Amino acid sequence: MYIADIRQHKHAIRHNYPVIGRFRYLFEKQGEFFRQYFFAMDREEMPFNRAERSWVYKAAKNVDRTLAFGSTRSLEPAGTIMFMNCAFPTLEEDAVAPAPITIGPNCRLPYTTSSIFNISGMSYGAISKPAVQALSHGAKIAGCWMNTGEGGLSPYHLEGGADIVFQIGTAKYGVRNTEGRLSKEKLEEVAAHPQVKMFEIKISQGAKPGKGGILPGEKVTAEIAKIRGIQEGQDSISPNGHTDIRNVGDLLDMIDFIRQTTGKPVGFKTVIGSLNWFDELLDEIKHRGKACAPDFITIDSADGGTGAAPQPLMDYVGLPLKESLPLVVARLEKHQLKDQIKVIASGKLITPSKVAWAIALGADFIVSARGHMFALGCIQALQCNKNTCPTGITTHNQRLQQGLNVADKTRRVANYNKYIHYGLGVIAHSCGVTNARLLNKSHIRVVTESGLSIALDKLYENHQ
Repeated sequence: MYIADIRQHKHAIRHNYPVIGRFRYLFEKQGEFFRQYFFAMDREEMPFNRAERSWVYKAAKNVDRTLAFGSTRSLEPAGTIMFMNCAFPTLEEDAVAPAPITIGPNCRLPYTTSSIFNISGMSYGAISKPAVQALSHGAKIAGCWMNTGEGGLSPYHLEGGADIVFQIGTAKYGVRNTEGRLSKEKLEEVAAHPQVKMFEIKISQGAKPGKGGILPGEKVTAEIAKIRGIQEGQDSISPNGHTDIRNVGDLLDMIDFIRQTTGKPVGFKTVIGSLNWFDELLDEIKHRGKACAPDFITIDSADGGTGAAPQPLMDYVGLPLKESLPLVVARLEKHQLKDQIKVIASGKLITPSKVAWAIALGADFIVSARGHMFALGCIQALQCNKNTCPTGITTHNQRLQQGLNVADKTRRVANYNKYIHYGLGVIAHSCGVTNARLLNKSHIRVVTESGLSIALDKLYENHQ
């Protein structure tokens, strides 16, 4: 090692400090793992702290989720939210289940569901076969929907019998012709599955606005290549945007085409940045008539997750949900479209409090990918962009996948979803309403720079 180190000139540390210098790279690598267990406080770590992960693990395992002595959450930092309890909380006998909501009531095949919390897009390829299987079976037990992600519809998505939202990414995986364009015949094949309830056009996502999906070639197996309609073993990199959607008119035309072809609700997913195009979209809907409007909009937060993304995009581009969600909802209400266009919120919403907050801001549904990954056993090893995930969730290494028992993880996914909804009810009843869908901005206060809080509805009064 000494000879090898002193002869090489690629790494200065190893050359100048042979053998000993190797420890620098070892410590740098191992620091990712030791930090979360030994050095970070309960509420410090990013992107998810220990307290958040611990709650998900306990919910998934169906073990005691209560705490003793006092909360480790500080109420001092600006931006901290607090739900306002009612002096006369809702009694258990007065509580009601959230009413079902119908998406796309004017479609030939509308979709009605009572589930508030659902599984966000994770492609087969980005996550492993047993992970998809466990999510599919768990979603069926929980009664929630599962989004395919942009990687196409695999047999494993359908295996559990759960409701499916088929996502159409910029590369049109699973519904593309040989030229890579949207195929009507492939759309009809996917829509023929009764489990496929809706179609979602992915315009952009929070972790990588303006960048398509990235799947390393080592993850593109023969099966995944067949499902996606691409070459085996080659990097699968989607275009930055849809080549056939270059303006709001094209987007509405695409929505109409897919809706007419499939008969099912169609919406789109985006991370909000500039709002000019969204205002143009609403004006175009007004011009064409409300019938042309999307059936839903999924708003992803700038701090959303992904399997692989360039750091400049992940760190610096897009609006977080606390700004984008109320901006979108306010515009939909102004144009009297909020009842017709359902709003789905996404981005770091993995605990009941975060889900309840998004509902209070105007979301109709919540979707989460990383929350369900934690339910599967994810340890936040930050290896999603490689083929080395130690828990078997984001790898196609069969040795590593062996630790992911489908039957066990199915139950954990279902438990996690169950306790999210239970926690929503606990918060709602404390605030004096009969179910979580009745939460609104008046039920929350947020801490300001002065250290004092302000009602959320007052804070957003002029936030347009």
